[in-house]
Amino acid sequence: MSELINFFENISSFQRSLLLVGGITFFWSIETVIPLFRFNYKKFKHAIPNLFLTLTTIIVNFSLAFLLLFTADWVTENNFGLLNWIDGLPLIIHVLIALLFLDLIGAYLPHLVQHKVKFLWKIHLVHHSDHNVDTTTANRHHPFESVIRFLFTVLGVFLVGASIGLVFLYQSISLILSQFNHANIKLPKSLDRILSYVIVSPNMHKVHHHYVMPYTDSNYGNIFSVWDRLFRTHMHLDSSKIIYGVDTFFDKKENEKINSLLYRPFEESKHNQS
Repeated sequence: MSELINFFENISSFQRSLLLVGGITFFWSIETVIPLFRFNYKKFKHAIPNLFLTLTTIIVNFSLAFLLLFTADWVTENNFGLLNWIDGLPLIIHVLIALLFLDLIGAYLPHLVQHKVKFLWKIHLVHHSDHNVDTTTANRHHPFESVIRFLFTVLGVFLVGASIGLVFLYQSISLILSQFNHANIKLPKSLDRILSYVIVSPNMHKVHHHYVMPYTDSNYGNIFSVWDRLFRTHMHLDSSKIIYGVDTFFDKKENEKINSLLYRPFEESKHNQS
């Protein structure tokens, strides 16, 4: 385990980029072979706005990376944060606690907040307005959302007291799990259900992308499903009943245009367009 932490402590930007591209390529290939839904769409054309927003997410993260590095160094040097206040734990437990609480503060919490605060929801609905959810949807985030999520991650590092090795390990797992649970892949229902007791499985997260309430306001987790179960935000809906999109912005053509997506936080809602 220490070797793993050391690896991520020294991971290069190129290696992190390989994880991103490799994950998209891997899950893209699988969902082509065993799709959950057989979308009537042009897969490459659909991916263009999603990959553009993935690129803006990368730019935001690289631009603000100094905050993450500074915070991780500061908590380590000053012995601050949860992990630094509980000594003597086996390394595997130490790492698990770090991943659990970074996932809570850096993923679950900002996701929940964006669904509850009106202006933040208008930013986040760019992600929800994809009518053909697949692995490229994972980082379909408005640049404002990328900033919000990054700042919550910094807060998580500060409160948890995570070293930079743990931070990069968390971010890598978070990336792959997000690509996995957004991927349009059909797992055996029994396997998906078993997985959902530990991690956020594809079918569990797809419920969150159903176009109407209350399902849209459920299943906020990214890596671990425990937070949804603990805070009673977990819901189940059979995948055959799921319809993707947002009922207040249901214009499929507009939701594929990059300029429309970037302007979306400043628009008024349009109810039940079809």
